[in-house]
Formats: sequence, structure tokens, C-alpha cells
Amino acid sequence: MHMNVERLKVNYKTLEEFKKFKEYGVQELSMLEDLQENIIEDNCDSPFYGIYYGDKLVARMSLYERSAKYDLYFDPPQNYLELWKLEVLPDYQFKGYGKRLVEFAKGFGVPIKTNSRMKSKEFWEKMDFHTVPYDMERDLGQNPLVWHPNEVKDKKPNS
Repeated sequence: MHMNVERLKVNYKTLEEFKKFKEYGVQELSMLEDLQENIIEDNCDSPFYGIYYGDKLVARMSLYERSAKYDLYFDPPQNYLELWKLEVLPDYQFKGYGKRLVEFAKGFGVPIKTNSRMKSKEFWEKMDFHTVPYDMERDLGQNPLVWHPNEVKDKKPNS
């Protein structure tokens, strides 16, 4: 079974699918407003990427590009991706969908920051993410985890 990650189109069908995800909220609602104002389907670049099983969206995440000037996580400051709302529908969990989405995000080759939810820290650690030293001012209510392309272990070319 191949898992193709695709950038999700902003249209009513996609937004309908989003309602099945627990993390449904402000982002989706603002996309819905955009749609209603423009009534142009499939027209705006959505920050969401997902995997379909047949014609059903079963896994998704959002990726935002952040500029180095707002970077409080990497040294030296650099452009990075913020990964949010990684979610796999309950019936499709533990089948590699989440891992596939994270690998896709890593494919951009820039550092990634995410926040771990309850019970998901182990997953992120398996994906080579690690916690950053806690900073009260910066991390208010968040548990930031980061991944850096240069820290990939055991991937040395054969000499």
C-alpha cells in the first residue's frame, strides 16, 4: 500500500473531511471563511498535507514556514518549519501514516519544530526529535520538540 503525501486543496470537500479530526479549529474555520469570501475552489495554497486511503483523508498535518528572524529554537537562528496538527484517524493509527507525514516534512531539509501532545513524545523521539531546554518565556504551555537535518545519526555514506 503506498502512502502518497499530498498538499491538501482548500475546498468544501477537504473541510468536510477535516471535521473528523479532533484537532479541528481556528485554522480550518479561517480557511472556510476564505472559501466563502472567494468562492473559488482549490485556489489557495493550504498549509495542510495529508494522506488519502481510497478517497478518504486518513492522516494530516499542517506545515508553516517560519523565518530565521523569529527563530528562538535553533542556533544560529535559521528558517524552519513548524509542524502542527499531525493527526491520524483512530482506525488508521499505528500503520505508519504519521511516520510517513513526518518523513515528508523532513524532506524539505530544514529544521522542524513541533509540540508534543500527551502520550506522543515517544513517537517524536522515535522520529529523532528532541526536547529543547525549557525556556519559561518562550515555551508558555508548549512542549517544543525539534529536529535538525544535520543531526541525523548513523547515516554516514559508506567510505
